[in-house]
Amino acid sequence: MKTQPISSVAIQEVPAAYPKVGVGVMILKENKVLLGKRKNAHGEGEYANTGGHVELLESLFETARRETLEEAGITIKNIRFLCVSNVTKYAPKHYIDIGLLAEWERGEPQNLEPHKRENWDWYDLDNLPQPLFAPTARYIEAYKTNCNFWD
Repeated sequence: MKTQPISSVAIQEVPAAYPKVGVGVMILKENKVLLGKRKNAHGEGEYANTGGHVELLESLFETARRETLEEAGITIKNIRFLCVSNVTKYAPKHYIDIGLLAEWERGEPQNLEPHKRENWDWYDLDNLPQPLFAPTARYIEAYKTNCNFWD
């Protein structure tokens, strides 16, 4: 029997059996948070932060910088851990979500992935749009309460 080298195995064969690892970034600028309305994915119509999947051999902070630049065209600084969540709300999708906190560094938010997001805007932390994407709601709560883990 001939075996396949691991590099030729399709990545899509494994994810259904295991949770994926996602990173989301709560970006602050002058006490406002950057959010965009999701579309064409789980959480459609909900407001969320920048974020996405961790790529092979990428650090969490590299994921945060890359996803933020790819999605919104801005750069961030002072990235730090915020929280971790076990997200099962959007079953059958299942994510271990790493929430990070960062500060806006430069650039004006642009909707660089219009097929995934309706818009980007800065929202006051005390007047957020609804509904919020489940991980985003946890980021806000973690930021306000210093609670950093949800199962």
